[in-house]
Amino acid sequence: MTEENVILVNQQDEQIGLMPKLEAHEKAMLHRAFSVFVLNDKNEIMLQQRAHQKYHSPLLWTNTCCSHQREGETNVQAGSRRLFEEMGFKTDLKELFHFIYKAPFDNGLTEHELDHVMIGYFNDDPAINTDEVEDWKWMKIEDIKEDIQQQSEIYTVWFKIIFDEFYHYLEDHKL
Repeated sequence: MTEENVILVNQQDEQIGLMPKLEAHEKAMLHRAFSVFVLNDKNEIMLQQRAHQKYHSPLLWTNTCCSHQREGETNVQAGSRRLFEEMGFKTDLKELFHFIYKAPFDNGLTEHELDHVMIGYFNDDPAINTDEVEDWKWMKIEDIKEDIQQQSEIYTVWFKIIFDEFYHYLEDHKL
């Protein structure tokens, strides 16, 4: 299997090139990404625990899914594709906002992403892909905020950053 490329972008989200995913993370190159938050009708977020065999951040909890757009894919198309690949279901997604962040991993790689944050709604159990996802759970938004403060180490570096942005977005906007 060939390594996927990520889309290198400038701060205005204009494509400036392609680069293999691992190389982009080694060089901390700014690239396009997305993060999906799926909520149920109880206003809980579906979290996933990353699979134990992942090359970074294994067994850490994170948002419903996140990944990188492929060249020619819209943000929503990419989010829908990856949501189905990882969590085994489809739902309509809506893009809320985007922002840039930079976060180092414990293995020397760095995420430097222009991240498009999307939301969707779903009330059933997912059919997780065990190559990608170890476990999943629903969690209330306020409980996530408190849990991150109490046991930060069980969450991915990027989730803590993205959740904070998502939380503040919810405070300022009515969904």
